[in-house]
Amino acid sequence: MTEDYKSNTCNEIIFSSFFKKNIKALRNFLFYKFGNEEMAQDLAQEAFIKLWQNCASVPIEKAKSFVYTIANNSSINEIAHKKVVLKYEKNFNGIDQTNENPEYLLEEQQFQTKLLKAIENLNVKHRQAFLMHRIDGKKYSEIAQELGITVKAVEKRIHLALVTLRENIDL
Repeated sequence: MTEDYKSNTCNEIIFSSFFKKNIKALRNFLFYKFGNEEMAQDLAQEAFIKLWQNCASVPIEKAKSFVYTIANNSSINEIAHKKVVLKYEKNFNGIDQTNENPEYLLEEQQFQTKLLKAIENLNVKHRQAFLMHRIDGKKYSEIAQELGITVKAVEKRIHLALVTLRENIDL
């Protein structure tokens, strides 16, 4: 019975003691990540609120890692959210950020046509390695494994493909 009392995060006395013991360190951790004291305070409080909401499923021995994980994930989400907000603010400041005039669109279309023809004219082995890397996003080691060649051979094929493309597109 005393062990249940000691490990029960839902006990207000235990939770309060845990909060007082860990809030400052968590706030400092978040302040280090953000550089913003108010944001650090808010995220630390939110982490402890989530601990309280989930107290029945989180033993006191794991409460510290739970709070830090929640705080870290919340900070990552907050940073990602700020990036999205900044991106849209930048795009909607009333300044036309695109060059989509008819001349630009025509040049872009001509370039794409030229590029596709140049890719079609590549050596089959070079084209295969190039497309696997640039289009499929595969790493050299993955390409080498799939094609049964060395990583150096993949590097060489992609390099030669790029050289050929530059020559054919006149960059």
